[in-house]
Amino acid sequence: MSQQSANQRPTSSSPQAQGAMDALAGSAMPAFLLGTYTPKIDAKGRMALPAKFRAQLGAGMVMARGQERCVYLLPQEEFRRIAMQIQRTSMGNKAARDYLRVFLSGAVDQEPDRQGRVLVPQMLREYARLDSDIVVIGVGTRAEIWNREAWQAYLEEKEQGYSDIADDVLPEVEF
Repeated sequence: MSQQSANQRPTSSSPQAQGAMDALAGSAMPAFLLGTYTPKIDAKGRMALPAKFRAQLGAGMVMARGQERCVYLLPQEEFRRIAMQIQRTSMGNKAARDYLRVFLSGAVDQEPDRQGRVLVPQMLREYARLDSDIVVIGVGTRAEIWNREAWQAYLEEKEQGYSDIADDVLPEVEF
């Protein structure tokens, strides 16, 4: 081996560098949804997605039963990641099996129409007690759809302890 080839580092045209760049390009950043929005559910059960969420959620998304009687709205990739993570533990863990059954049985694939609206299925509207007045919140990798009154009550209850729990939830994060 010559001295020159021993000292060469991978360049952008080398197979090693190209493989690393391909791996980075293939690992797109997940959606990161933020904010609070107050769209309405129309008489046909449709809701206009907040404009800022449309591109991040993509053409296909999944609605599912959420915690505290809300509806989760997830990009398909995030939904699959969560379902697979639960699935890995479900065979030997009764609580995980139970959760997976409820979570997946209430999940529905959705695609927005040309106006950016999605149908919130009747089953999920009943589960979350959704009427025409709703709140859609961004919670990082998912959005949640809440009954407006239920969201206000939840927020009022949790705001009391919000600063108190910060040290427990965010021990390493500095603001």
